[in-house]
Amino acid sequence: MSTFKPAPWPRKLRSQEWFAGTSKDAIYHRSWMKNQGLPADLFDGRPVIGILNTFSELNPCNAHLNDLAERVKHGVYEAGGFPVIVPVFSVSESGFRPTAMMFRNLAAMAVEETIRGQQMDGVVCLVGCDKTTPSLLMGAASCDLPTIMVSGGPMLNGYYRGERVGSGTHLWKFSEAVKAGEMTAEEFIEAEASMSRSAGSCNTMGTASTMASMVEALGMTLSGNAAIPAVDSRRRVMAHLTGRRIVQMVKDDLKPSDILTREAFQNAIRANAAIGGSTNAVIHLLAIAGRCGIDLTLNDWDDWGRNVPTIVNLMPSGKYLMEEFFYAGGLPAVIKRLGEAGLLNCDALTVSGGGVWDEVKDARIDNDDVILPAEKALTQSGGIVVVKGNLAPDGAVLKPSAATAALMQHRGRAVVFEDIDDYKARIEDEALDIDETCVMVLKNCGPRGYPGMAEVGNMGLPPKVLRKGITDMVRISDARMSGTAYGTVVLHTSPEAARGGPLAVVRSGDFIELDVANRRLHLDISDEELKARLAAWKPAVEPPNGGYAKLYHDHVQGADKGADMDFLIGCRGNAVARESH
Repeated sequence: MSTFKPAPWPRKLRSQEWFAGTSKDAIYHRSWMKNQGLPADLFDGRPVIGILNTFSELNPCNAHLNDLAERVKHGVYEAGGFPVIVPVFSVSESGFRPTAMMFRNLAAMAVEETIRGQQMDGVVCLVGCDKTTPSLLMGAASCDLPTIMVSGGPMLNGYYRGERVGSGTHLWKFSEAVKAGEMTAEEFIEAEASMSRSAGSCNTMGTASTMASMVEALGMTLSGNAAIPAVDSRRRVMAHLTGRRIVQMVKDDLKPSDILTREAFQNAIRANAAIGGSTNAVIHLLAIAGRCGIDLTLNDWDDWGRNVPTIVNLMPSGKYLMEEFFYAGGLPAVIKRLGEAGLLNCDALTVSGGGVWDEVKDARIDNDDVILPAEKALTQSGGIVVVKGNLAPDGAVLKPSAATAALMQHRGRAVVFEDIDDYKARIEDEALDIDETCVMVLKNCGPRGYPGMAEVGNMGLPPKVLRKGITDMVRISDARMSGTAYGTVVLHTSPEAARGGPLAVVRSGDFIELDVANRRLHLDISDEELKARLAAWKPAVEPPNGGYAKLYHDHVQGADKGADMDFLIGCRGNAVARESH
């Protein structure tokens, strides 16, 4: 059982360090705020709630969040709080170059300082696109003010010629079909219009929906938040209720450190296995745990998820989309299933103030083809697999629900691409010495190498292989892949090539063995040969000469540690600094 005890109320809140009294500084702070037409009694000591808004028209997944911000405001006012909308760094997966992942840490750093440096008592994080969810939670966890999250929600289903079209998933599928000569470029363009037909984030179980599910499973959102479509009126209701709830959380002093326990992370990892969630969740949860002082490792991911079946039949692992997932019961139904199977820490605290089981015990499953019975699961062991060996001493990950069973134990000849430009230059060359038995290897796409870990690990297959009707091969890299992608793809190989990990010295013609059952990834050369190659290795990636890129290069940790900056690990609290005037 949780030992959380609400703080006494009323009490003096941190915002009163700005607004209380008759000093020059207090008058300074109140008077400037009053230029917005705010009445004097809003400054009387009631909770000031920062609504951190990641709205941006260059972040299409979050371009509808202004409406939700206003709905949160309604709820805050109703509950007797003082809401303020605060724009924060919005990282767009679809637009940021070189990678959105590179800027997750910058966004988290900016959010942390935005919270700590301003007159907030509690925080509502408005999130959606892939990196906005972890970056805001990382920043908030490092401050540890009462925090609750609300997601923007997924897009509606896409359809093309009667076929469901999943965000990202069908982009990869159709792109491969064009290369194989099975689809024309004109048809590809026609299909484009069906891919994003409403406001919201990806309609597959990609990283956006996965991370919305992760924060709900962690207990950092109201129950049911993850799956409501962006355009459904119930998404607005969720925002409204979130605004009400954060005011009480401030009064109770219910903080992330009370909720984000090791038990909560275990629940989230098991939920990820059950939903067939994105491999990107591995990196994000490791980073969030680091901000909370929780010792979470890759081994925990493997151990906790190993015996959890994937029961959510959604792309890219299955056939349905987020809209159907919501209608079928959403994440509460999945979490209830975990509880019934003895795979849930039922007393884990949530933002509701109670245990997670109390939030889901009455959930229903209304479509058992979308949320499958355990005996009909997509895979009986759906947790993220962590493989290690001389090729990945610190680990690499694979998503079994999206992989080909026949390739889970495979030995093949390596075809090596030194970086993504090398891959793009050679992959369509008919003279490339490759067939479906080979293992495709991509280097220098990790946190430091790209920089920021590009989502290129699901390398498209060569056209001459695709024309045979082959749609999957074993692929290994230090990159990430989109949560919407699929295939027998080994990712996040650590240490990365740019740091001189063994991946850096793999050569075309080497043989590589993947043995998922035994959690093994082995480069078939002698220890002496490997040692000699590593001794002769020289970095291929030039360090940036300045700016944030240099800061990132110098301080980013490996994927096995969550790719956070080394100096951002831990919680720095929310103490009010001295006055600036």
